[in-house]
Amino acid sequence: MSISQIIDGPLWYLALAVFLIGAAWRLLAILFMGLRRDYSEARRSGSVGAIRAIFSRFVPERAMWSGVRMHVLAGYLFHLGLFALLLFAVPHVEFYRDKLFGTGWTAMPHWAFVLASEAAFLGLLILWLNRVLNPVTRMISSTGDHLASILTFLVMLSGCLALGRAHESLRLVHFFLVEMLMIYFPFSSLMHAFTFVISRGALGAHYGRRGVSV
Repeated sequence: MSISQIIDGPLWYLALAVFLIGAAWRLLAILFMGLRRDYSEARRSGSVGAIRAIFSRFVPERAMWSGVRMHVLAGYLFHLGLFALLLFAVPHVEFYRDKLFGTGWTAMPHWAFVLASEAAFLGLLILWLNRVLNPVTRMISSTGDHLASILTFLVMLSGCLALGRAHESLRLVHFFLVEMLMIYFPFSSLMHAFTFVISRGALGAHYGRRGVSV
């Protein structure tokens, strides 16, 4: 069996299984932990507080915008750019259609791909530099945080290099890095892509019952 057959075959199925089972395991573990029973009298609805917290936190507090807060803007650039690339880049739409869902949707035009790529790259670089140069974020950052940033960057870079499909080796490198990221994903801080809803909702419900807006 050739390297390309391994990457496109067994390794892909292994990465997909680890990603799905690992992510599901982490989410179920959090959900089954549950919340401690609150014996205090509810002043407001916990459900409303949870929903409010989930959606209100997509917009930072006004204090976060005071002065130059490049890392706040970088967060939007990276996450929105990466989201657009994952869902609407032409090769990804074709991959979802051919390998996962059997159907696809309209892909973004090339100019939109360029803008989304530049936004994602710029945002990721600024976030990583802030993590390294800021004394606070440097102190609380782990090796795993840096590894996740580097691996994400390599996946994005290899994807751009493979976009022209000039060499099959570039596609294989990109696909291999994607598989490594999928395997690493459930065991890293990247799980916040799923767990942020649970954490925000639990916090909002907790304070919502006490009449505190978060």
